[in-house]
Amino acid sequence: MACSNPTTKNLGGRPKKIFDQRMFEELCELQCTKDEICAILDCDEKTLTRWCKEIYNEGFSDIYKSKSACGRKSLRRYQFNLAKTSAAMAIWLGKQQLGQVDKQQIRQQINITDDPITKAIKNGV
Repeated sequence: MACSNPTTKNLGGRPKKIFDQRMFEELCELQCTKDEICAILDCDEKTLTRWCKEIYNEGFSDIYKSKSACGRKSLRRYQFNLAKTSAAMAIWLGKQQLGQVDKQQIRQQINITDDPITKAIKNGV
């Protein structure tokens, strides 16, 4: 018969899932979906949402919004640096950020004086 310790209670249920907080934040920065984050961290969506509330005192979507913004900032910085050496990236950023466009003007001259309908209208037929 096993000795029972009166100070230790069996609260039942599963032990709490422990996540690597830095990994979670990096996954958000990479803009992984909630399903992808759950798959990588091997947990259920409810568990992840509960963990976010315990650690950050906010829901998953609020945390995701702020952490994924850091990822976009890093990507933008990388693109601007790449634009210094890549004409294609500079052109693309100009179009995206500055509203620049490629304009191609096509001029076509049509001589309508030879058109039989136009001649008939002019002659009053």
